[in-house]
Amino acid sequence: MPDPRNFRLRATFCKQGRLALLSHLEVARALERAVRRAGLPFAISQGFSPHMKIAFGAALPVGVGGLREVFDLQLVRYVPPEQALDALQAASTPDLMVKSCQYIEAGAPAASVAYPVSTYRVLLSCAPSALPLPDEITVVRKKKEKVLQVPDFIVGDVELAGSVVTFSLEAKPTGSLRPDVLLQASIEEYNTAREGGSGSGFTVVAASSGPSSQHDAAPCQSSEELRVLSVMRIDQS
Repeated sequence: MPDPRNFRLRATFCKQGRLALLSHLEVARALERAVRRAGLPFAISQGFSPHMKIAFGAALPVGVGGLREVFDLQLVRYVPPEQALDALQAASTPDLMVKSCQYIEAGAPAASVAYPVSTYRVLLSCAPSALPLPDEITVVRKKKEKVLQVPDFIVGDVELAGSVVTFSLEAKPTGSLRPDVLLQASIEEYNTAREGGSGSGFTVVAASSGPSSQHDAAPCQSSEELRVLSVMRIDQS
């Protein structure tokens, strides 16, 4: 629970390039060091293990980048947002750069739940004419299997434009569907069908007839295996 006597600074940052391979814990540690280098008057928790009062948004899987990631930092005194931004940018690396800062109210939702819908952009190795989307996915969490109904997590339409896939997933109080898990199931089914096999329980997403993307690749050949080149969370809402 944020201390109402403190100032809550919400910062957005990017995670891209080689630093997309950092884990959530490694990102948190790197940004904590950036806050310390920036010289901001951050609040410290009480107790036997004092630590910086900083809270991060929804975690990204290793290898997935983000253009609008979020963390909340509690400060013991007011610092103009522009000054805080300049200090954080001077203390940050380009691929893990703070992009904006603003103050939020003490009662505002935490960064981890403030933006339940994440929009992802995926670059594929070639441009398929269609992409299979699983109706359900079985995941193992804490040694227990759980079946996730994919339509329950997808918000809006899945768009396939050339070699670029765009989709939105909603995190729910009961759980969430990771984008890399969804993509793995889709790509495996596509490559299986390419080899002459096919499974059931998939919805086919056809490619759009709109303008080509600047990242567009050549159409997939019948003998070509489809791969994911990059995954980026481009927005949160």
